Amino acid sequence: MTVVDAESRFHVLAVDDSVIDRKLIEMLLKTSSYQVTTVDSGSKALEVLGLRDDGDDSSPSSSSSPDHQEVGVNLIITDYCMPGMTGYDLLRRVKGSSSLKDIPVVIMSSENVPARINRCLEDGAEEFFLKPVKLADMKKLKSHLVRRKQQPQLPQPQPQPQEKPLPVAQQQQQKPAEPVTPQLKPEPAPVKPAEEAGAAAEVVVGFGECSKKRKAAAMEQEALSSNPRLSSSSGLAVET
Repeated sequence: MTVVDAESRFHVLAVDDSVIDRKLIEMLLKTSSYQVTTVDSGSKALEVLGLRDDGDDSSPSSSSSPDHQEVGVNLIITDYCMPGMTGYDLLRRVKGSSSLKDIPVVIMSSENVPARINRCLEDGAEEFFLKPVKLADMKKLKSHLVRRKQQPQLPQPQPQPQEKPLPVAQQQQQKPAEPVTPQLKPEPAPVKPAEEAGAAAEVVVGFGECSKKRKAAAMEQEALSSNPRLSSSSGLAVET
Protein backbone atom coordinates (compact mmCIF):
# COMPACT_ATOMS: atom_id res chain seq x y z
CA MET A 1 0.00 0.00 0.00
CA THR A 2 1.45 3.40 -1.01
CA VAL A 3 1.53 6.52 1.16
CA VAL A 4 -1.13 8.13 -1.00
CA ASP A 5 -3.46 5.16 -0.53
CA ALA A 6 -2.91 5.26 3.24
CA GLU A 7 -3.61 9.00 3.47
CA SER A 8 -6.68 8.75 1.24
CA ARG A 9 -8.40 6.71 3.92
CA PHE A 10 -8.39 9.75 6.28
CA HIS A 11 -11.49 11.92 6.15
CA VAL A 12 -11.21 15.60 7.12
CA LEU A 13 -14.19 17.84 7.94
CA ALA A 14 -13.43 21.49 7.00
CA VAL A 15 -15.59 24.24 8.54
CA ASP A 16 -15.41 27.89 7.35
CA ASP A 17 -18.04 30.54 6.66
CA SER A 18 -15.85 32.17 3.98
CA VAL A 19 -16.34 30.67 0.52
CA ILE A 20 -12.83 31.62 -0.60
CA ASP A 21 -11.13 30.16 2.47
CA ARG A 22 -13.31 27.06 2.29
CA LYS A 23 -12.36 26.42 -1.34
CA LEU A 24 -8.70 26.98 -0.54
CA ILE A 25 -8.63 24.53 2.36
CA GLU A 26 -10.53 21.97 0.28
CA MET A 27 -7.99 22.24 -2.54
CA LEU A 28 -5.02 21.89 -0.16
CA LEU A 29 -6.52 18.84 1.55
CA LYS A 30 -7.30 17.09 -1.72
CA THR A 31 -3.80 17.86 -2.96
CA SER A 32 -2.55 16.07 0.14
CA SER A 33 -4.75 13.07 -0.82
CA TYR A 34 -7.30 13.45 2.00
CA GLN A 35 -11.02 12.88 1.67
CA VAL A 36 -12.76 16.21 2.36
CA THR A 37 -16.20 17.33 3.47
CA THR A 38 -16.80 21.10 3.69
CA VAL A 39 -19.55 22.99 5.58
CA ASP A 40 -20.09 26.71 6.18
CA SER A 41 -21.10 26.71 9.87
CA GLY A 42 -20.57 25.00 13.20
CA SER A 43 -24.18 23.82 13.34
CA LYS A 44 -23.85 22.01 10.00
CA ALA A 45 -20.63 20.45 11.26
CA LEU A 46 -22.58 19.05 14.21
CA GLU A 47 -25.10 17.56 11.78
CA VAL A 48 -22.29 15.80 9.91
CA LEU A 49 -20.95 14.53 13.23
CA GLY A 50 -24.42 13.42 14.29
CA LEU A 51 -24.81 15.90 17.17
CA ARG A 52 -27.75 18.17 17.82
CA ASP A 53 -27.33 21.94 17.88
CA ASP A 54 -29.37 22.33 21.08
CA GLY A 55 -26.66 21.90 23.72
CA ASP A 56 -27.44 18.20 24.18
CA ASP A 57 -24.58 16.22 22.65
CA SER A 58 -25.42 13.04 24.54
CA SER A 59 -28.14 11.96 22.07
CA PRO A 60 -27.55 11.67 18.30
CA SER A 61 -29.90 12.89 15.62
CA SER A 62 -32.55 10.51 14.31
CA SER A 63 -30.58 9.77 11.12
CA SER A 64 -27.20 9.26 12.75
CA SER A 65 -25.28 6.01 12.74
CA PRO A 66 -24.62 4.01 15.94
CA ASP A 67 -21.20 5.67 16.38
CA HIS A 68 -22.90 9.14 16.50
CA GLN A 69 -21.47 10.19 13.11
CA GLU A 70 -23.26 10.63 9.79
CA VAL A 71 -19.85 10.18 8.09
CA GLY A 72 -16.70 8.77 9.60
CA VAL A 73 -14.50 11.80 10.37
CA ASN A 74 -10.83 11.48 11.28
CA LEU A 75 -10.02 15.17 11.79
CA ILE A 76 -11.83 18.53 12.03
CA ILE A 77 -10.29 21.80 10.83
CA THR A 78 -12.40 24.89 11.55
CA ASP A 79 -12.24 28.65 11.37
CA TYR A 80 -12.28 30.48 14.70
CA CYS A 81 -14.45 33.52 13.82
CA MET A 82 -17.83 32.40 12.46
CA PRO A 83 -21.35 33.78 13.01
CA GLY A 84 -23.45 31.85 15.47
CA MET A 85 -21.26 29.01 16.69
CA THR A 86 -17.56 29.90 16.67
CA GLY A 87 -14.73 27.48 16.06
CA TYR A 88 -13.97 27.51 19.80
CA ASP A 89 -17.59 26.57 20.57
CA LEU A 90 -17.36 23.70 18.10
CA LEU A 91 -14.14 22.54 19.78
CA ARG A 92 -15.85 22.49 23.18
CA ARG A 93 -18.81 20.54 21.83
CA VAL A 94 -16.61 17.90 20.21
CA LYS A 95 -14.35 17.48 23.27
CA GLY A 96 -17.41 17.32 25.50
CA SER A 97 -18.90 14.38 23.57
CA SER A 98 -18.00 10.93 24.87
CA SER A 99 -18.05 9.45 21.35
CA LEU A 100 -16.21 12.28 19.51
CA LYS A 101 -13.70 13.60 22.06
CA ASP A 102 -10.83 11.61 20.49
CA ILE A 103 -11.19 13.29 17.06
CA PRO A 104 -8.32 15.79 16.54
CA VAL A 105 -9.45 19.42 16.08
CA VAL A 106 -7.39 22.14 14.37
CA ILE A 107 -8.32 25.85 14.60
CA MET A 108 -7.65 28.48 11.88
CA SER A 109 -7.74 32.26 12.21
CA SER A 110 -6.55 35.36 10.39
CA GLU A 111 -5.94 37.13 13.71
CA ASN A 112 -2.81 36.35 15.73
CA VAL A 113 -4.15 36.70 19.28
CA PRO A 114 -1.96 34.78 21.80
CA ALA A 115 -4.69 34.55 24.45
CA ARG A 116 -7.10 33.06 21.91
CA ILE A 117 -4.49 30.61 20.65
CA ASN A 118 -3.54 29.48 24.17
CA ARG A 119 -7.17 29.00 25.17
CA CYS A 120 -7.84 26.75 22.17
CA LEU A 121 -4.72 24.68 22.74
CA GLU A 122 -5.47 24.29 26.46
CA ASP A 123 -9.02 23.10 25.71
CA GLY A 124 -7.93 20.32 23.35
CA ALA A 125 -7.00 21.78 19.95
CA GLU A 126 -4.09 19.98 18.28
CA GLU A 127 -2.89 22.94 16.19
CA PHE A 128 -3.67 26.63 15.59
CA PHE A 129 -2.98 27.78 12.00
CA LEU A 130 -2.79 31.39 10.89
CA LYS A 131 -4.49 32.24 7.59
CA PRO A 132 -3.81 32.00 4.78
CA VAL A 133 -3.29 28.28 5.29
CA LYS A 134 -0.39 26.77 3.33
CA LEU A 135 0.35 23.33 1.95
CA ALA A 136 3.07 22.89 4.60
CA ASP A 137 0.33 23.18 7.25
CA MET A 138 -1.51 20.25 5.69
CA LYS A 139 1.55 18.07 6.19
CA LYS A 140 1.33 18.72 9.95
CA LEU A 141 -2.08 17.09 10.03
CA LYS A 142 -0.64 13.70 9.14
CA SER A 143 1.18 13.33 12.47
CA HIS A 144 -2.06 13.82 14.43
CA LEU A 145 -3.98 11.38 12.24
CA VAL A 146 -1.33 8.64 12.39
CA ARG A 147 -0.78 9.11 16.12
CA ARG A 148 -4.48 8.72 16.83
CA LYS A 149 -4.68 5.64 14.60
CA GLN A 150 -1.76 3.97 16.39
CA GLN A 151 -3.10 4.49 19.90
CA PRO A 152 -3.55 0.99 21.41
CA GLN A 153 -6.92 0.09 22.77
CA LEU A 154 -6.68 -1.19 26.30
CA PRO A 155 -8.46 -4.50 26.88
CA GLN A 156 -11.57 -4.28 28.98
CA PRO A 157 -11.19 -6.00 32.35
CA GLN A 158 -13.32 -9.10 32.60
CA PRO A 159 -15.32 -9.57 35.79
CA GLN A 160 -14.07 -12.31 38.06
CA PRO A 161 -16.55 -15.15 38.62
CA GLN A 162 -17.94 -15.18 42.14
CA GLU A 163 -17.58 -18.41 44.07
CA LYS A 164 -20.83 -19.93 45.26
CA PRO A 165 -21.04 -20.82 48.95
CA LEU A 166 -20.83 -24.54 49.69
CA PRO A 167 -23.79 -26.35 51.30
CA VAL A 168 -23.72 -26.73 55.07
CA ALA A 169 -23.25 -30.51 54.89
CA GLN A 170 -20.27 -30.14 52.54
CA GLN A 171 -18.76 -27.43 54.74
CA GLN A 172 -18.97 -29.78 57.75
CA GLN A 173 -17.26 -32.54 55.76
CA GLN A 174 -14.41 -30.21 54.84
CA LYS A 175 -13.77 -29.17 58.45
CA PRO A 176 -10.68 -30.95 59.87
CA ALA A 177 -11.40 -33.41 62.70
CA GLU A 178 -10.29 -32.20 66.11
CA PRO A 179 -7.52 -34.37 67.63
CA VAL A 180 -8.57 -36.51 70.63
CA THR A 181 -6.20 -36.23 73.60
CA PRO A 182 -5.82 -39.64 75.38
CA GLN A 183 -6.34 -39.58 79.17
CA LEU A 184 -3.39 -41.26 80.92
CA LYS A 185 -3.89 -43.11 84.24
CA PRO A 186 -1.59 -41.98 87.07
CA GLU A 187 1.19 -44.48 87.69
CA PRO A 188 1.95 -45.57 91.34
CA ALA A 189 4.99 -44.00 92.88
CA PRO A 190 7.95 -46.40 92.62
CA VAL A 191 9.27 -47.88 95.87
CA LYS A 192 12.99 -47.47 96.33
CA PRO A 193 14.98 -50.75 96.75
CA ALA A 194 16.74 -49.44 99.87
CA GLU A 195 13.48 -48.76 101.69
CA GLU A 196 12.16 -52.24 100.79
CA ALA A 197 15.37 -53.88 102.07
CA GLY A 198 15.21 -51.92 105.37
CA ALA A 199 11.60 -52.89 106.02
CA ALA A 200 12.35 -56.55 105.34
CA ALA A 201 15.39 -56.45 107.65
CA GLU A 202 13.31 -55.00 110.53
CA VAL A 203 10.74 -57.79 110.17
CA VAL A 204 13.46 -60.46 110.22
CA VAL A 205 15.24 -58.94 113.25
CA GLY A 206 12.04 -58.66 115.26
CA PHE A 207 11.06 -62.23 114.51
CA GLY A 208 14.55 -63.49 115.53
CA GLU A 209 14.51 -61.76 118.94
CA CYS A 210 11.09 -63.23 119.85
CA SER A 211 12.33 -66.72 119.03
CA LYS A 212 15.41 -66.31 121.23
CA LYS A 213 13.36 -65.14 124.23
CA ARG A 214 10.98 -68.05 123.89
CA LYS A 215 13.85 -70.56 123.74
CA ALA A 216 15.55 -69.04 126.81
CA ALA A 217 12.32 -69.22 128.84
CA ALA A 218 11.76 -72.82 127.86
CA MET A 219 15.32 -73.85 128.82
CA GLU A 220 15.03 -72.13 132.18
CA GLN A 221 11.74 -73.86 132.95
CA GLU A 222 13.20 -77.18 132.01
CA ALA A 223 16.21 -76.67 134.31
CA LEU A 224 14.05 -75.85 137.33
CA SER A 225 11.82 -78.84 136.85
CA SER A 226 14.80 -81.23 136.65
CA ASN A 227 16.62 -79.81 139.75
CA PRO A 228 14.26 -79.06 142.67
CA ARG A 229 17.06 -77.67 144.75
CA LEU A 230 17.67 -74.91 142.35
CA SER A 231 13.99 -74.21 142.43
CA SER A 232 13.89 -74.03 146.25
CA SER A 233 17.10 -72.00 146.54
CA SER A 234 15.82 -69.64 143.98
CA GLY A 235 12.67 -69.32 146.02
CA LEU A 236 14.61 -68.69 149.25
CA ALA A 237 16.71 -66.11 147.58
CA VAL A 238 13.67 -64.35 146.51
CA GLU A 239 12.10 -64.50 149.96
CA THR A 240 15.30 -63.12 151.62
